[in-house]
Amino acid sequence: MPVEITWWGHATCTVEDSGVRVLTDPLFARRLAHLRRRRGAPPPPDAWQADLALVSHLHADHLHLPSLARLAPGTRVLVPRGAARAVPGLRRLAGLRITEVAPGDRFEAGGLVVRVVSARHDGRRLPVGPHRSPALGYVVEGAARTYFAGDTGLFETMAEEVGPVDVALLPVGGWGPYLGEGHLDAGRAAQALARLAPRSAVPVHYGTYWPIGMDAVRPHEFYAPGEEFVRHAALRAPQVAVHRLGHGESVRPEVAR
Repeated sequence: MPVEITWWGHATCTVEDSGVRVLTDPLFARRLAHLRRRRGAPPPPDAWQADLALVSHLHADHLHLPSLARLAPGTRVLVPRGAARAVPGLRRLAGLRITEVAPGDRFEAGGLVVRVVSARHDGRRLPVGPHRSPALGYVVEGAARTYFAGDTGLFETMAEEVGPVDVALLPVGGWGPYLGEGHLDAGRAAQALARLAPRSAVPVHYGTYWPIGMDAVRPHEFYAPGEEFVRHAALRAPQVAVHRLGHGESVRPEVAR
């Protein structure tokens, strides 16, 4: 079967390749602190099924302990190096096989190879505090080469570190109109797309969670990033097929091999 990508909302995707199910940044909650799920039902139990889960960084909307606790016992979870020290709750997930990784590491799972790459994003769990881990991206290599960027800004060596890929899962939004350094908005995500030059792309990290009350004030900023990314990508990387998925929708993108 060709690679299949399912978007469950925010940065949570299932990448099914070569019979292996890979889950990215599992987040199944209806509410997280001041954020509420405003579009798409929480992922069904089928979404919890994975052979391997990838956690990009320590922020609670990407490393969410209650969501990780729903994974089946024995599931392998890759987390940034130092995560267990910074997030002690990880140690209570005794049924999971948690492995700390850093940029440059490689991990084999079934017929897949997962390469760990850099990201440009705040790696701390909290805005203040001594505990810091590197923010990561991952390249899943099997029948296709799928890049999951996690949360990142543009950086000079992005294309070199990631290498040739068939599919890019790129964050395109956040919690407001102005995203600072260490983030990709729709325009910067299109710049990343032009550098990476994959065959296909799926925008993620938008249109799912929103600060309580803000949807009544600035609803367009919640819904717009996906459409804006499609428009920017058509100008900067017209050769790339962009698949803007609804929550729970899947696509089998074209791959080069």
